[in-house]
Amino acid sequence: MKMLINVAETVVADALRGMAAAHPELVVDAENRVIVRRDAPVADKVALVSGGGSGHEPLHGGFVGPGMLDAACPGEVFTSPVPDQMVRAAAAVDSGKGVLFVVKNYTGDVLNFQMAAELAEDEGIQVASVLVNDDVAVNDSTFTAGRRGTGATLFVEKIAGAAAEEGMPLERVEALARQVVESSRSFGVALSACSTPAKGSPTFDLPAGELELGVGIHGEPGRERRAMMTSHEIADVAVDAVLEDLDPRLPVLVLVNGMGATPLLELYGFNAEVRRVLDERGVAVARTLVGNYVTSLDMAGASVTLCQVDGELLRLWDAPVETPGLRWGR
Repeated sequence: MKMLINVAETVVADALRGMAAAHPELVVDAENRVIVRRDAPVADKVALVSGGGSGHEPLHGGFVGPGMLDAACPGEVFTSPVPDQMVRAAAAVDSGKGVLFVVKNYTGDVLNFQMAAELAEDEGIQVASVLVNDDVAVNDSTFTAGRRGTGATLFVEKIAGAAAEEGMPLERVEALARQVVESSRSFGVALSACSTPAKGSPTFDLPAGELELGVGIHGEPGRERRAMMTSHEIADVAVDAVLEDLDPRLPVLVLVNGMGATPLLELYGFNAEVRRVLDERGVAVARTLVGNYVTSLDMAGASVTLCQVDGELLRLWDAPVETPGLRWGR
C-alpha cells in the first residue's frame, strides 16, 4: 500500500509540524501532542477540549479555533491520547470559567479523559464532560461499551463551541452539548477498508463487490455485509436506520460525511439520495453539510448524521466559526 509518509513511527509528529506551518493562528506542540488556539486562554470564556486517535482528520485538531474547540489532543493513529495531554490542554486554555471535555465513546478515550478530569480538578480546574455516542449501527463494538461516537461529535463541538464563545456558563454549555448528543444519530457504510501506516495494508478484509453496513470509524464491524449497492439503495438503508432510532419532530441538521477516500462528486450525489429519503419520510431539513469531516484514513464510504434542532441549536450552528476544517460567518 503506497502512502505519502516518511516512516510510520513519525507520521503523527510530521502531520503536526505541517499543521503548524499551515496555521499560524494555532499553537501546535508536536512534542507534547497538544493543539491550542493562539489567543487562549480567552478571558471569561468556557474552554472546550477534545481529542482522540489520529486518522480522523479534520476531527479534532482541524476544529480548533474561534467558535469551536479551544484545544485538541491527538493520539497515535486510532489510539487514544493520554491523560497528560488532556491536562496540559486544559491548563493552557482555562480562563477560570471551566473546561468542557468532549469525549467520543471509545473505551480508551473515556478512561483517559476521566482520569484527566480528576487530575485537572486537583490542579483547580473545573471540568465537565459530555460523552458522544450517536452511532445506531451496533452496541458494544470492538473498542466500545455501548454506542460508538462518530459524526455527531462535529455537531457537539460546533454548537457547544458557539455557546462558549457567547460567554455562556459551563453548566449551560454542558447542557447544550448533552442536548445535541441526545438529538443526534449516525450510520456509516464502508466501500473499502482503511490502511494504517503501521500495518501498511488494509485493517480488515472487505472483498471486492461487497460493502459493510454500519461500519465504525476505525473499521469496526457493522451490522452486515452485502453485495455492492447503489447510492439510492445505501441512502434508504442508512437514513432509515437513523430515523428508526431518532424519530425527529423538529427540523434536522444533516451531515453527509466522507470516510476519507470518497470524492465530493460521489458525496454530493449521495446527499441527493439522502435528501430524497428525508423528503419521502416527511423530515424537514434545516441545514446540510457535505464533505470529509470525521474520516477513517483512506477508507472509501460515507456516513449520515442527523441532529434535530430547535431555534437555539440552529442559531448556535449558524454562529461564526473559524477553524482549519470549518469556517463561516467571520
